[in-house]
Amino acid sequence: MIKKPKREMYQTYLADKILPQLLEKVDLDLAEECREAGCQRCGDRLHWDKYRRKPRGGPESWDRRNSFTCAQNRHRTTPPSVRFLGPKVYVGVVVVLVAALMHGLKPHRVKHLRQHLHVDRRTLRHWQQWWTGRFVEGAFWKAARARFMSPVCESTLPTQLCERFGVERQDRLLALLRFLSPITTASCLCGEDFEGGDSSRRSCPLT
Repeated sequence: MIKKPKREMYQTYLADKILPQLLEKVDLDLAEECREAGCQRCGDRLHWDKYRRKPRGGPESWDRRNSFTCAQNRHRTTPPSVRFLGPKVYVGVVVVLVAALMHGLKPHRVKHLRQHLHVDRRTLRHWQQWWTGRFVEGAFWKAARARFMSPVCESTLPTQLCERFGVERQDRLLALLRFLSPITTASCLCGEDFEGGDSSRRSCPLT
């Protein structure tokens, strides 16, 4: 039986004032790793060059994403993120936990969840299709799934990932978001490394 995150747990995270600060700190650490590595196209030094975002489901202060350009050629490098799940409008923690909550819910519960979060039905359906379609077909997941001791049921993603990581604990939710962070960028090698090779063996529960 698949255990999904409880609605009360999601609401607790949504109201948590500390979690956004922790996610900001992790994002800053990831950004510093990329900045220290320099431009991967020309080797030049990287300079801060954040760009605007209009995220939903997170603090209003998350209106810019960490990014860099090199001084010589203006090549852009965007580090992995635990706040933003790529170009998706809603912040990562919402896309992960709400999609997990959706699995197996009865229609009236889905309607309540949708009204509470101000997310339309098409967006919720798109998230579910993305997790069980593009995500499982991507290079990152094809490499990462082998790291689990028992197979992950892909038809119930991201519910099973939440269960495997034990996201009831805040540190394990952070671990899951960090695990997923490579898919949030295509321009930073420290993100691409997760798709294969020894560096793909960074910490994750092999259960």
